[in-house]
Amino acid sequence: MKRRNFIKRTSLATGGAFLVPQFLKAFETTLSQVNSYKKVVIIQLKGGNDGLNTVVPFRNDLYYQNRGNIALQKNQLLQLNGEIGFHPSLAPLQSLFDDGHISIINNVGYPNPNRSHFRSTDIWQTASDSNEYLQSGWVGRFLDVTNSKPYRAIEVDESLSLLLKGNHQNGLAITNPKLFHRLLNQPFFDNVFNNYTNDKHLSEHNLGYLYNTMIDAKSSASYIYEKTKTQSSSVDYPKNAFGKQLKTIAEFISSGIDTQIYYAGLTGFDTHANQKNRQARLLKVYAESIDAFVKDLKRNNTFDDTLILTFSEFGRRVKQNGSNGTDHGTANNVFVIGKNLKKNGMYNNLPNLDDLDDNGDLKYTVDFREVYATILDKWLSIDNAKVLNKNFSNLDFI
Repeated sequence: MKRRNFIKRTSLATGGAFLVPQFLKAFETTLSQVNSYKKVVIIQLKGGNDGLNTVVPFRNDLYYQNRGNIALQKNQLLQLNGEIGFHPSLAPLQSLFDDGHISIINNVGYPNPNRSHFRSTDIWQTASDSNEYLQSGWVGRFLDVTNSKPYRAIEVDESLSLLLKGNHQNGLAITNPKLFHRLLNQPFFDNVFNNYTNDKHLSEHNLGYLYNTMIDAKSSASYIYEKTKTQSSSVDYPKNAFGKQLKTIAEFISSGIDTQIYYAGLTGFDTHANQKNRQARLLKVYAESIDAFVKDLKRNNTFDDTLILTFSEFGRRVKQNGSNGTDHGTANNVFVIGKNLKKNGMYNNLPNLDDLDDNGDLKYTVDFREVYATILDKWLSIDNAKVLNKNFSNLDFI
C-alpha cells in the first residue's frame, strides 16, 4: 500500500475519538504566521435546511404562491425589517441580530450545483468545484499549510469528517477529553510506545507511520486533557446532543487550548415531508444552543475573537412538494455570527423568486468559497489560495 493511501486509511479508534495526527512537518509556511488568537466555529445544518422558511420574505407574493401549506405568515414571524422575518423558532437569536452580531449572506452556492447530500457535503467540505473530487478538506489543508499540530482543528464528534482531513495532516475528533486521554494511556499503548518509539528500522515502513501516529495522538491527548481538565461551563445549555457539542467547544475555548477551528453539526434537516413541525423543532435546538454558546463566550471574554459560521449543504426547492415538505434545492443563506462584523443584518439581496433556474431552484450569487476565502484572509491571516487551491475574492462581512 502506498504511504499516502496508508495515511488516509489508517485510524486510531478510541471509543468516541477518531484521529490521524501529524506525520510530516515540512511545509511552506510556519505556525507563527497564523493569527492564533482568532477562533472559527463551523456548524453544519445537515440534510439541507430550508433557507426560505428560515429567513422569510413575507412581502413577496411568490413566496406564498409557491409555498401553500408550509408558508409562514407575517404574524408568525420575528420581523427583522419591513420585508423579512426570522422563523419564530429563532427567537433566541433576535437580540444577537438587533445588536449587530449576525450577518446573513443570501444566495450562497456554487456553479453546476449537485443535489446529493453526500456529494454536495463533500463539495462544501473540500471547497472543490462540482466536477472535482478532492481527498482533503479545506480545514485539513489549513493544517497542512500552517504546519499545525492535530489539535489546531477539532471536530466534536465520534468520527472525523472529510473537512478536517488534510493531505499530510488531520485534525482530531473528540467528544470527551478525559476519556480521550485515559484511552491513550492504557497499558497497550504504553507497551507500543516503549517498544517502538526508538526503533529507527521502522521509520521507512508503514508501521513506522502508525507508531508515529500513536505517539502524536498520545501527545495531543495529554495536551488537551491538561489544558481542559479544570474547565467546566456554568452556563445552562439545552439538554440535547447539539447543546452538548457547543458546551464542549466553549470549554475548549475558555481553557486557552491552542485550537483555531472547531466543527459541529445538527442533523435532521432533510424535510421532504411534514416540514413545518420538524424544522421548527430543529431551528429551536439550533437557536437555543447558539444563544447559550454566545453567552458563555461573552462571560469568558472570548466572543470578540470567535467567529461562528453556519451553513447547510444546499437549500430546498422553492415550490413545496405534495407531502407538505420541500425537495433538494441549491443556493441557501449562510449565517455569520461575531462581535465585530463590518456588515451586519442582511449582507446582500434576498433570493430572486422571479428568476429561478430550469429546475425551479434559486440561483447562487455568492460562491461559498468566497466566504471561506474571507475567513482565511481576514480572520486567520492565511492566503486563501494556498488552502483553497485557487484565489477567491473576499467579501466584506469582516
